Amino acid sequence: MWVYLSEHERFNDFGDEGALVWHENGIPYAVWGQESSRSLSFKYYPSEALKQNGTLYAHVFFARSGYTPDPNDPEFQPLATFGRAHPIVMYFPKSKAGKRRSLLGSSEGSDTGETLKEVIDDDQVDLKDDGPVEWVSYWKPNVTVNLVDDFTRYAHNGVPPNIAPYLNVEPSTGNYYPTIFFNDFWLLRDKLVQINGTVDELVLNLEVAPISMTKWQLFLQIDQSFQIHRSYGSMLEGEADELKRVFLEGNLYLLAVTMVVSLLHSVFDMLAFKNDIQFWNKNKSMEGLSAKSVIVSFISQLIIFLYLLDNDTSWMILASSGIGCCIEFWKIGKAMHIEIDRSGRIPMLRFRDRESYSGNKTKEYDDLAMKYLSYVLFFLAACSSVYSLMYEQHKSWYSWILSSLTSCVYMFGFIMMCPQLFINYKLKSVAHLPWRQMTYKFLNTIINDLFAFVIKMPTLHRLSVFRDDIIFLIYLYQRWKYPVDKKRINEFGFGGEENGGDEATNVNAIKDDDKKTN
Repeated sequence: MWVYLSEHERFNDFGDEGALVWHENGIPYAVWGQESSRSLSFKYYPSEALKQNGTLYAHVFFARSGYTPDPNDPEFQPLATFGRAHPIVMYFPKSKAGKRRSLLGSSEGSDTGETLKEVIDDDQVDLKDDGPVEWVSYWKPNVTVNLVDDFTRYAHNGVPPNIAPYLNVEPSTGNYYPTIFFNDFWLLRDKLVQINGTVDELVLNLEVAPISMTKWQLFLQIDQSFQIHRSYGSMLEGEADELKRVFLEGNLYLLAVTMVVSLLHSVFDMLAFKNDIQFWNKNKSMEGLSAKSVIVSFISQLIIFLYLLDNDTSWMILASSGIGCCIEFWKIGKAMHIEIDRSGRIPMLRFRDRESYSGNKTKEYDDLAMKYLSYVLFFLAACSSVYSLMYEQHKSWYSWILSSLTSCVYMFGFIMMCPQLFINYKLKSVAHLPWRQMTYKFLNTIINDLFAFVIKMPTLHRLSVFRDDIIFLIYLYQRWKYPVDKKRINEFGFGGEENGGDEATNVNAIKDDDKKTN
């Protein structure tokens, strides 16, 4: 094997000793063992042309023992040698300067006093902006050369489409040479090194090893699947690397546990979703339930949906968030009366409390809880928004408003669950809660705790997982503290005692409430 580095895509200067960086003898083909894998690490000093977005290729040649890849050598035999070129430099578009800016001019936290600052985001680049797009070159620190162990006899014009581009067929005989596969499957995006004028040396790790036909096909199939998902918008650029990172940096047993709990998480999530709709669909009384928490939950879902829409999120995530937003709005209709006010020129929606909510202590306790919690929430939201305006950069004032509201929902979202805790405390009962749905959510929270240690995520998101644990533990404590009272109205609007008069009274009350609703 000979490995030459050249800035030209075609290589013919075999006599250039400076271009030859690696030479190996006695490499077995289709033989698995320690002698089949070879590796080499060295430092490469880039030229000025390479620093200015130049290109560098690795030209790899193989030949039978005793032969040479140089066509000018007398011992050269075309059927005894084969080779392939591979670029070591990759190019990615660079986001344009001024995509994000300090809305107050020069921010105090910036090192320079410029109003516009350059933000580099390799994963999401706005190519719709006017003007040319600047591309940045990146160095591949690892180059793996795999010789595919393939002895398959393919029919004429019957080569599979995914193999045909890699097959090097000799025209005169119809036979094909051993396939050379440059394996970049495990080369993650964050391992690439940006090349610029300040880079004086680059480390290059070379490896040659055999690969089985099955493993090679698996790599090709997964890469093709990632490309299809990216073209449909169901996967972003960085998500494929995150999936690969789980296999690279995670323990095998931990990975198996993660896959199992991920499956359980999906099952519990679906069950919680099903029971939540079932509970609110059959619920006839708002006694003991916080209507304001339902409204705040809808507002939070709407803010998150608008934020995702403003940040060019994939359509699958947008669809999931949009459906959740619609369901939260539907729950408002079950918790309150929604009427259309046509008294003005423009018809408007008017919300009115249900009799089962305003006719008892529930509304009083709910208003009291939201009164004090809103003071805390508004204060924290104002502090977070001012800090973001002064020290962070945004595309526009609209983006700043959305990002500030989203940060508040993200950081202080647990506050919307507190009014229900206060109502439970004042009523000394938890019989009105959808415990089956909450049980599934609590199981999902436990699974999220495991994800917080297994999966790479921001620290703020990791802390938000444990804040939900505290809320659910308080719910469980209230469940133990306030046993279910059979005399109270349950989530279906009926009392637990088998008393004909009381039951008839409840049924009549439900019918009257339904008539008013209709």
